[in-house]
Amino acid sequence: MKIISATIDHLDTLAPLFNAYRVFYKRPSDPEGAREFLFQRFRIGDSVIFLAVSDTGEGLGFTQLYPSFSSVAMQRTYILNDLFVAETARGLGTGEALLKHAQQFARREGSRGLTLETDADNPAQKLYERLGWKKDTAVFHFTWEI
Repeated sequence: MKIISATIDHLDTLAPLFNAYRVFYKRPSDPEGAREFLFQRFRIGDSVIFLAVSDTGEGLGFTQLYPSFSSVAMQRTYILNDLFVAETARGLGTGEALLKHAQQFARREGSRGLTLETDADNPAQKLYERLGWKKDTAVFHFTWEI
């Protein structure tokens, strides 16, 4: 397995993984919409996507980071918005490899770090904690949706 920086040339590999990720979170399957959403991310350049691929080029998983800023720290930070590992690649270290790659990227970029949110019952929390992620218990997060 290797982790690569995804480009528009990887859409055929990435789009089915992204669609499966959305289905995992109880959204209806929409392969064309998933492809178009990713196409726009590459076209606009407003995210960074890392793709885990097998030695044969099969897509195993991905993570997508969105740049943001901390005004208080006056530094760039990244929101690790998406992390997905295909069912066939779970338990093989794919998620860990993607997270470590994202951490290395954040260091190289001189950013403040990475932030993510996850469901309270997501078993990946154990992986996050093992890799040095800290659960923020000092602040509340609020959302407003249309």
